[in-house]
Amino acid sequence: MHKTILITGASSGIGEATARRFAQAGSRLILNARNTEKLTSLKKELEESYGTEVYLIPFDVRDFQSAEKAIGSIPETFRQIDVLVNNAGLALGVDKEFEGDMTDYETMIDTNIKALLKITQLVVPGMIARHTGHVINIGSIAGEKAYPGGSVYCATKAAVKALTDGLRMDLYDTPIRVTNVKPGLVETNFSVIRYHGDKQKADKVYSNVKPLTGTDIAEVIYFVAAAPPHVQISEIEILATHQASAQMVWRG
Repeated sequence: MHKTILITGASSGIGEATARRFAQAGSRLILNARNTEKLTSLKKELEESYGTEVYLIPFDVRDFQSAEKAIGSIPETFRQIDVLVNNAGLALGVDKEFEGDMTDYETMIDTNIKALLKITQLVVPGMIARHTGHVINIGSIAGEKAYPGGSVYCATKAAVKALTDGLRMDLYDTPIRVTNVKPGLVETNFSVIRYHGDKQKADKVYSNVKPLTGTDIAEVIYFVAAAPPHVQISEIEILATHQASAQMVWRG
């Protein structure tokens, strides 16, 4: 797939695996994350392993001024973005809604909703002008139904679903495709972040079950992007085999 792909949150987990999958296919990459060191290392690996071109735009997606500056300064050779993967996102805490840390709530809302909206606003007008493009938002099965200890995170992913569906309606008279990819249990650093660095608690989330991996989700993202231009996969949900819902996981 010889296209230009912009991926947010590309320094680890699903974002990193997605960058690797598109690099294997010969795509040109624009990678975003806060961790410049990890991004630089990934850029070197992908360029050496696959001969792909990689341009880095390291910034916190919550910083709208930096987002505007970084995306506005993308060089001409990378400027025609074919696929935007809005991957940056996180969960923080497992508290009851009325007991949680408001800073955690604001971080989730700012990252999972407002930043996704801002990046979309910065990229989609160019797609419209070129009459081609694909926006892939990384949602979650958590956006379908709330669960204890996750109400705010679930609310943000429900918002991702609404924003994705709304954008698709806004663009229905164009060739631009819009997809919501909704993973279930994926073993990345997601739970470590959720538990504020407590790896022991994070590991229990994936104990006695074979979870999905970032690579599994990257394959689905690539599949969605590689569909023929007249095919729009509006939404796709991916679960581990022993998972039936956000809460139902067989650990026998």
